[in-house]
Amino acid sequence: MRLSDDGLELIKSHEGLRLEAYPDPGSGGEPWTVGYGHTGDVKEGDEIDEAEASRLLREDVASAELCVERHVEVKLEQHEFDALVSFVFNVGCGNFSASTMLKLINAGNKRAAVAQFGRWNKAAGKVLAGLTRRRADEADHFLGVA
Repeated sequence: MRLSDDGLELIKSHEGLRLEAYPDPGSGGEPWTVGYGHTGDVKEGDEIDEAEASRLLREDVASAELCVERHVEVKLEQHEFDALVSFVFNVGCGNFSASTMLKLINAGNKRAAVAQFGRWNKAAGKVLAGLTRRRADEADHFLGVA
């Protein structure tokens, strides 16, 4: 399964496009980010153009897609897959693979899994309004109401 255009827009709407590297909002430093949430080997002072940002986003999304496909054992609807790819793109595959959310999905309890999105709204131990909004949007997307 591949991320749909709606799923890509979900990610873009929360990541935003920044062509100059910026510090993590939770830590004020590492990991540095550029483009649409790209963190791989980014350092302070890095700059890219929009074409490079789009290329990096596609690469990063592919990794999140593989993670969801590798760990989810039940059939997903497109909107569910898109929400999970957005989630993994933000929190990482390791966090997703060890999550209660994944356990609930694989147990066939998708309804209970939706409540887990809201638990992932902190960075460096602090609740962030942007993460709270993102998790609510991902939960709505997962339910097919977004």
